[in-house]
Amino acid sequence: MPSVDIVIPVLNEEHSLPRCLDMLMDFLGENLDYNWRVVVADNGSTDRTFAVAQQYQNMHPNEIGVIYLSERGRGRALKKAWMESDAQVVSYMDVDLSTDLESFPQLIEAILEEKKHLAWGSRLSRDSMTRRSLSREFISRSYNLLIRMIMGTRFRDAQCGFKALSVETARAIIPQIKDNEWFFDTELLIIAEKNGLKSKEIPVRWTEDPDSRVKVFRTALQDIKGLMRLRFGGIPNVFVPD
Repeated sequence: MPSVDIVIPVLNEEHSLPRCLDMLMDFLGENLDYNWRVVVADNGSTDRTFAVAQQYQNMHPNEIGVIYLSERGRGRALKKAWMESDAQVVSYMDVDLSTDLESFPQLIEAILEEKKHLAWGSRLSRDSMTRRSLSREFISRSYNLLIRMIMGTRFRDAQCGFKALSVETARAIIPQIKDNEWFFDTELLIIAEKNGLKSKEIPVRWTEDPDSRVKVFRTALQDIKGLMRLRFGGIPNVFVPD
């Protein structure tokens, strides 16, 4: 039976992590008809996040894995977890579970059943249901419009923390991704589309977490720099066998 790794990148989430793991394991046990493992990827926490993750791993050694990186960066954590995975499908979601889990099996089926190279959730599709502040909605739509204008891409939502890839796709693309932080997602999708990889964007239900740690304006500046690097530096070529 195919196997799936679900990576949860975390940074100082000792209070949020138990709720995430409890809900996620319950959902996966009831709704995912594949072998699965949740991998907590701690990237530089200074609180008890790593200890909490280890406690869960000790209680659920077959369902929970834990890795630790001393350097921060969501992209850095995903690179390590995905490149070290022996599962057929690698995926990730945010620890706040803002994206409704009901859409997760569709991501995995897109890879294993429909033979897509990658799939991701979209908060900006017509059939999506999103609850967030007007300011965050404006920033998100503006950023994704900017991507399409600068790069000529077609995908609607680059930054939704809800993505899955075949492990072969991950191993082909990840060495070409330079960003180790929030632009990682955008760079991943741009490289995939420009190389003609088969993909699927899935509408999701998404609710904003009021305790979000994302520094919007700092992240936006880094994203724009990343877009300029790709626009004028060129898109790397990748090959993923069917």
